[in-house]
Amino acid sequence: MDFPKFKNEYHLKGIDLLPHRSPFLFIDELIAADETGSIGTYTYTAEKNDFFKGHFPGNPVVPGVVLIESMAQVAGAALVATELVKKGPNGEPPLFVLVTVDGAKFRQSFHPGDKLTTVVENKVIKSIIGEFKLTGYLNDNDKPAAEATVKCMLDAKK
Repeated sequence: MDFPKFKNEYHLKGIDLLPHRSPFLFIDELIAADETGSIGTYTYTAEKNDFFKGHFPGNPVVPGVVLIESMAQVAGAALVATELVKKGPNGEPPLFVLVTVDGAKFRQSFHPGDKLTTVVENKVIKSIIGEFKLTGYLNDNDKPAAEATVKCMLDAKK
């Protein structure tokens, strides 16, 4: 699959860009990003992802809400890497919260060992809110496996 190209290649670990930690960090690598969007990856494994234990035992599936969160984390990581939003005064990553999810579609299921490649299109980015079109691909397949449009807001309580 030929994914979109972005101006800046990063190949940065998600853990260096987001405040999330295991078991709720769902981005292994931010590959590339610019002001128009980004691309990142995450591989789901039984070792990293406890939800597999009880979600359809015998045929574990990644829950749709986790797919949305995984894709949204790529958008957040890209905002930090491209400095479209600033880190806190002590260098800590900003906290984003999802405020809307629209048009979510799940066309294929993800199982342990599957890789999610997320392509993000930045629709609107303002000082405290962003809107992003998220498209997820299963194991670098040509056809979208999951998609949604989300709005995220900087957490004002921080």
